[in-house]
Amino acid sequence: MSTTTLSGAVSINPATGELIASYPFADEAGLREVLDRATGGFRQWRAYTPAQRCAVFARMAGLLRRDAAMLAELLVAEVGKPITQSRAEVAKAAAALDWYADNGAALIADVPTSIGPEAYVSYLPLGPVLAVEPWNFPVWQVMRGGIGILLAGNSYVLKPAPNVVGCALALESLWQAAGLPEGTFSVLNAQPEVVSAAIADPAIAGVTVTGSVAAGSAIAAQAGSAVKRSVLELGGTDALIVLADADLNAAVEAAVTGRFQNTGQICIASKRIILEKPVAAEFTSRFVAKVAGLQVGDPRDESTYIGPIARADIRDEIEAQVSRTVAEGARLLLGGNRLDGPGNFFEPTVLAGVRPGMTAFEEEIFGPVAALVTAEDPEDAIALANNSQYGLSASLWTRDTRRAAEFARRLEVGGVFINKPSVSDPRIPIGGVKKSGFGRELSAYGVHEFTNIQAVWINDPAGHAEN
Repeated sequence: MSTTTLSGAVSINPATGELIASYPFADEAGLREVLDRATGGFRQWRAYTPAQRCAVFARMAGLLRRDAAMLAELLVAEVGKPITQSRAEVAKAAAALDWYADNGAALIADVPTSIGPEAYVSYLPLGPVLAVEPWNFPVWQVMRGGIGILLAGNSYVLKPAPNVVGCALALESLWQAAGLPEGTFSVLNAQPEVVSAAIADPAIAGVTVTGSVAAGSAIAAQAGSAVKRSVLELGGTDALIVLADADLNAAVEAAVTGRFQNTGQICIASKRIILEKPVAAEFTSRFVAKVAGLQVGDPRDESTYIGPIARADIRDEIEAQVSRTVAEGARLLLGGNRLDGPGNFFEPTVLAGVRPGMTAFEEEIFGPVAALVTAEDPEDAIALANNSQYGLSASLWTRDTRRAAEFARRLEVGGVFINKPSVSDPRIPIGGVKKSGFGRELSAYGVHEFTNIQAVWINDPAGHAEN
């Protein structure tokens, strides 16, 4: 069932197919109201000192922990995310808020230059920023990009995916309770034409998008036409590379988690697992055994690891992608089928013998499907990893960390994780190259994306430099 109707968005439980709630779309008047509120909130919020903003973040972290059970249940209902992973998502968002509360003031402090104390750089807010966000991490993803935008003094207008409007509204309520000025965090539940009108409106200062290449490129084109800054994170076919000297036990564990967490619905999931030939057979045997043991079922069950796919149309596309890949010559080692009964369930699936040109090598499969690729040697492994239209992240497994650091510089991705799965963490930036997008979220780099990087040079006639 679609998550949009002519009059509004609908939230459907992906484990049962039952309607949870429906939410009317904003019309032109509704858009004007949201933008006016965001502008008013910005005028107040920009006057807060960095320390005052960080205090709000600390309060928000406390509110997330207070309401963690409610938010986790909402994630289970709207996304189908297993309950243990839903709790972990809320905890991760709270921990990120704690980090920014402790470190945020330093991230936007004035920076001296080599000229001397009379010249420095300030990071100033731009205004309301429109964030078009996906459904797979409706708490963490909103915080991942949003905290930095807010820390800089901007206001934040969230356009959520239609199936997670309930999560978005819950966050809006909590931000208000934490002390954000009215309108500083606003939800815009809207169809594409209203989103386009928002981008063109002078009130919006910038746009950030996490989603598909088609959606990101269209929105970025609109932002560019309006001469507005944009940040894009558009997914990928991330590689997990296992070289012959790797710790296979650790690599197998990381590959299972890296591919199948959140039912495989993660942008930085290890979608292509590239195995150097000497260890390919042993890795494959251990990996398939581990994947076969993952429990699929009711996301409310504490022991469930694989829940339903968030939407039926995505489940259908996954099934078609697997079928095409097998028809193209890959071997189906495990799974490959939707499960009977209610809900959008799909078996954990492992494809072997995947090569360039096959669907599972070229396309992002946003679900519990691992593509195993064999490389002749380390050079071939690097070449295979780079043979993609995407460039988000890569995970590299080897005991030779010095060589790994050299290989990292040759990988055409935004992040390389050596002997660990790809992760997002507030202390380091996340983002990609190629069709994975541009710009960064998290860390100081994410904070500075939507700022006026203002140079100030004081020539004091009295001879006393001031800053």
